[in-house]
Amino acid sequence: MSRGAPRGRSTRSRLVAAPLALAACAALTACGGGRDGGAAGAGAGAATSAATSAATAAAAAPAGNTARFTENGVTVALSVSDWHDAQGTLTAVFTPEKKGFHLYSTDLPVTGVEGVGRPTTVTVTGGLTARSGPKVAAEVRMISVPGVDAPVPVYPDGPVTATLPVRAQGDGDATVLLGYASCSTQEGCTIPVADRPVRLRVTSGGPVFSAP
Repeated sequence: MSRGAPRGRSTRSRLVAAPLALAACAALTACGGGRDGGAAGAGAGAATSAATSAATAAAAAPAGNTARFTENGVTVALSVSDWHDAQGTLTAVFTPEKKGFHLYSTDLPVTGVEGVGRPTTVTVTGGLTARSGPKVAAEVRMISVPGVDAPVPVYPDGPVTATLPVRAQGDGDATVLLGYASCSTQEGCTIPVADRPVRLRVTSGGPVFSAP
């Protein structure tokens, strides 16, 4: 099943007007400058890798074990696969709607680096518990942001795939909580998303995402 974002959310997913976006870049989510010369190639490689990972995860996930939504410039596709003995793998693929946008590392502090950026996060509550932290199939690179002394860790432009090993606590309701922020050095930043919930139901046959 898919989780489409309500029509009203499409307005929020638009980019902030250029002057405000660039201000938000420096003050809150930050675009970051000084991109290395190999960034474009790395971004293309990351996009191919993420697309392959998403297709593989979707193919392995039984019907009802997928969900999707788009909010604030990023589409997130969720799936649960390899479910046996009350445990499996939750996969989240974060795809910026526009080319040239990157997401921040899962290792970024909750409030960013000197207020810049927001981490990519995947957590679970309720009837599911994480067996370890999320792993991301993308190489972290460090960028320089004007006005920020420390480098900021980001993923290459394009899709980012995160996997989280999970275990059932028993039958019942569970929630996946997602966080992210996307930025472009040319177009500015979108509004960050924090603890965006996606509901599911844990059954004896495995987790099933709820209808939108």
